[in-house]
Amino acid sequence: MTYIHNLGFPRIGEQRSLKVALEQYWQGLMGTDELLQTCTRLRKRHWKIQMDAGLDYIPVGDFSYYDHVLDMSLMLGVIPERFDWHGGDADLDLGFRMARGRAPSGENVVACEMTKWFDTNYHYIVPEFSHDQSFSLSSDRLFAEVAEAQAMRLPAKPVILGPLSYLWLGKVKGRPFDKLLLLQRLIPLYREILDRLDEQGVAWVQIDEPVLALDIGPDWRQAFADTYARLGKRRLNLMLATYFGGLGDNLELACNLAVDGLHIDCVRAGDELDAVVAAIGDEMVLSAGCIDGRNIWRNDLCRTLARLKPLQAQLGERLWLAPSCSLLHVPMDLQWETRMDGELRTWLAFARQKLNELSVLQCALDHGEASVSDELKRSAAAVNARRASPSVHRENVQQHMQQLAPAMYKRRSVCSERLPQQQAWLKLPCYPTTTIGSFPQTNEIRRLRRLFKTGELQDSDYRSLMQQQIAQTIRFQERIGLDVLVHGEAERNDMVEYFGEQLDGFAFTQHGWVQSYGSRCVKPPIIYGDVARPDAMTVEWASYAQSLTDQPVKGMLTGPVTMLNWSFVRDDQPRSATCMQIALALRQEVLELEQAGIRVIQVDEAALREGLPLRQRDWTHYLGWAVQSFQVAVSGVEDATQIHTHMCYSDFNDIIDAIAEMDADVITIETSRSDMALLDVFESFDYPNAIGPGVFDIHSPNTPSVEHICALMRQARRRVPEERLWINPDCGLKTRTWPEVEAALSVMLEAAALLRREHSA
Repeated sequence: MTYIHNLGFPRIGEQRSLKVALEQYWQGLMGTDELLQTCTRLRKRHWKIQMDAGLDYIPVGDFSYYDHVLDMSLMLGVIPERFDWHGGDADLDLGFRMARGRAPSGENVVACEMTKWFDTNYHYIVPEFSHDQSFSLSSDRLFAEVAEAQAMRLPAKPVILGPLSYLWLGKVKGRPFDKLLLLQRLIPLYREILDRLDEQGVAWVQIDEPVLALDIGPDWRQAFADTYARLGKRRLNLMLATYFGGLGDNLELACNLAVDGLHIDCVRAGDELDAVVAAIGDEMVLSAGCIDGRNIWRNDLCRTLARLKPLQAQLGERLWLAPSCSLLHVPMDLQWETRMDGELRTWLAFARQKLNELSVLQCALDHGEASVSDELKRSAAAVNARRASPSVHRENVQQHMQQLAPAMYKRRSVCSERLPQQQAWLKLPCYPTTTIGSFPQTNEIRRLRRLFKTGELQDSDYRSLMQQQIAQTIRFQERIGLDVLVHGEAERNDMVEYFGEQLDGFAFTQHGWVQSYGSRCVKPPIIYGDVARPDAMTVEWASYAQSLTDQPVKGMLTGPVTMLNWSFVRDDQPRSATCMQIALALRQEVLELEQAGIRVIQVDEAALREGLPLRQRDWTHYLGWAVQSFQVAVSGVEDATQIHTHMCYSDFNDIIDAIAEMDADVITIETSRSDMALLDVFESFDYPNAIGPGVFDIHSPNTPSVEHICALMRQARRRVPEERLWINPDCGLKTRTWPEVEAALSVMLEAAALLRREHSA
């Protein structure tokens, strides 16, 4: 028989029930016991869904209250000193303080750094390692959840993050040292964890080592061999899981580790499948990740079967099937999408549907294709219909793409010539202040958008009420003393969805939520066809805001690369072509903003680094078309128009040349949680344009201090000349309350005034 299993399931639940519970708990509206009970019900519901899908092994430990990497830190006792933890159980509130800086119990503290999980839009809490780091088993939650699953008579497969990947993803704090040296202290604790699971009667443990898809170097390769020689060959079986890319030069290493099974991503690296089959031992199980865990397109089951049949003949029961990675990265259930276009809906598969696809493949392999002939016919019909659909290809877009010319990739003058023209009319002080774009999305704003969307609020009334929100935001910014204002984005549901709703080639879900971090969920658009801009998208709102003030108001757009990377993208043409289509649409919007008198325009590329390929050999190609797409979007403006961009929660020191090539007049970045470490590169790289390092963490409700902000900016000015420094938060303010925003921005402006006095002294 062929076994099917899953690497992980979406945590957020129906109607984002995890998000609701977490936020009620943080607000004091729900107690600890009630939160724990809610999450227990949610886990059991998810396990039953997977059991009903016919899985032979169900992941346990993939559920998290905030982040699975943070869970591993809590389990291993990796708690930074500032959290005043002295051993014992690393409880729920300790984890929330590490993630958010605040919890219902415990002192407020600076949260741990957060960054992107490989090339996804999921964020993890970065482990912090000190040179004297110790490890201790500090949480029993995994073992308790295994017991829960066993009580339900489920075939539990515990999931843990492997020791090498855990170390790789962490950062050294304090005195520098090679974090690989910590491995000898860490391995005994992993052995203890596996021994505990063995005592519970677990048959298989999934141990995730996604860093095997990266360029890891000889020291790390040797560490893999040594580590698994010490962890493997025990009564329970280890399924080592890799995903998000191919093994490449780590293939022989992975296939010869002392583990009992190897999972590979056959969606992103299907060309390695034969090589892996040839390299694994005669007893090792191969888990083929043949269902895409990162995208929402229906699987071509007939094509997949044709690929799997020879493997089954060769491997027999040693062939397992699974999604390519955890289903954390896709929405939960397509059945909730009752308003979606009927044809488009037949092209899609969310988490529950992907599990059903696994079951169909299993039945076809074990009992013959006739046993699932109806399912195979429906799959083939959907694939063929999508391929032939006239809604996918638009002739006018193809013609527009053919009009691309070299002059569209560059600004008219270099930055040193543009900046004096911009300053001549902006007349900004030293350390100019601004925000990243969004202001609080209050319940009232959400209510108005909901009423407008359902038709209960007329267009004229909606616009009038949104204008009132914009006016209040402008008056607030003038009152507290910001230099460059924004309209606040009250009309926007999401920085990608808002634009996609106004572009051809995009489709949207009602309930297609995906976790980004903690309680933060996003609803990625679906790019199913050629992208075009029928009408202006932001000009009316930005023009109205500018009419209310003599100060400059930034026009706010989401960049083409970010719109691409934060959407579910069509897979029938290169991503670069789709990105350039979006860039051409945005170029029209940028030019109309300029014509309307908006002379500061921010085009956010928060996800530029996120899309970087895992292997360095592939970076040049990606960065080439990604940077060109940004350039096409912004390069048509006059020299006196100032172009800003924003990037958040990504380390871009290793791609600084590409950042400079984007040639934005001002770049704002996240640096608050990383203590300005992202600016280290500017000590050796002469970046010519202006920079706004984020000075406070918008994901924490804590109010920063003047001293903290000034200390950060003094670090910044040692790397970047003062005349090129801006002061701003590290991201948009939509998730915060108005009192939190006013408190934090007031402190930021007080710090700016102090820094200006220091500059004048």
